[in-house]
Formats: sequence, structure tokens, C-alpha cells
Amino acid sequence: MATAARPLPVNANGVPQYPKGHSGRLLAVMAAIDLLERPTAYTIAGLTGLSKGNIDRYVSALNAELGTQVQKDATGQYLIESWGQILNPEGVKSALTIGMY
Repeated sequence: MATAARPLPVNANGVPQYPKGHSGRLLAVMAAIDLLERPTAYTIAGLTGLSKGNIDRYVSALNAELGTQVQKDATGQYLIESWGQILNPEGVKSALTIGMY
């Protein structure tokens, strides 16, 4: 018998706080990069509630595991060059608002 999904807690920005190791963290980072005017580690962390020090690691995981192409420019801003073959941009963006676990 399946159990019903329960909502996750959200931060002050309304972003779900996915548990450590949850793929929602990767999706929230990707969505934040797409949404923010200046997507730096600092602004992504501020929006998502994730640790600023882990943003590069999350971006590396997105590129290696999900086939995205996200780069960081000389000013420290992230740029999505490709969403890859796996991710649906509209679905990924929902990671910032819909948190079920």
C-alpha cells in the first residue's frame, strides 16, 4: 500500500527544503539559475536555502548525471547552455514551488 506524499517545509521564499541527498535539490538549483537575474552561488543559496558552498557541486552533478550544460562565467554567474535530453524545463521549475516527499 502506497503512502500519501507529505509536503516538505518551505523557506521564507516558499521554496521546499528537500532533505540531504534528494534530487529536488538539484532541480531547485537548476530552476533558480533559470529564474534569477544574476544567478550566482550567493543568490541561488539565498533563494533556495541551500548552502552556498554546495552550489558548484550541485551544478557539477546536474552536468554529469542529467546531461545539462551549465557553466559559470568570469563574474561567477551560472548560465544554462542546454537543459539536456532528460530534463523538462517546466517540470524542473516546479521544484521551487512543489515539494512532496
